[in-house]
Amino acid sequence: MSERALRGTRLVVTSYETDRGIDLAPRQAVEYACEKGHRFEMPFSVEAEIPPEWECRVCGGQALLVNGDGPEEKKTKPARTHWDMLMERRTREELEEVLEERLAVLRSGAMNIAVHPRDSRKSA
Repeated sequence: MSERALRGTRLVVTSYETDRGIDLAPRQAVEYACEKGHRFEMPFSVEAEIPPEWECRVCGGQALLVNGDGPEEKKTKPARTHWDMLMERRTREELEEVLEERLAVLRSGAMNIAVHPRDSRKSA
C-alpha cells in the first residue's frame, strides 16, 4: 500500500469491518445480586460455565448468582499445633521417658544453669 493511502486515517479508532453477515455466538443473560441489594446482568456464552460469584458492577463487592448454587466452600486443613506435631513424632510414653531423663539431669546439677541474682538472695 502506498504511503498516501493511509494518510489522514485513524487506524486505531476506526474499524473498516462491518458486522453484516457475521453470526454472533448464542448468549444468555445471567443475573447477579450483591449484599447491598445491587442487581445486574452479565452476558455469557451458552456454552460457558457460569461462575457462582462475580464482582459487583456498582460497589465492587462480591455478588452471588441469583437462583443458583452458592460458591463451593474451599477445603481447609485444621491448624496443627506444636503439640499435634510432637505427637506425630513420639508417643506419650516416649515423651514421659525424655521428661524424666531431663528432670534427672536438672536435679543432679550436671547442667550449669546460671542463677539469677534475685534467686541467690532468697536462698541466702
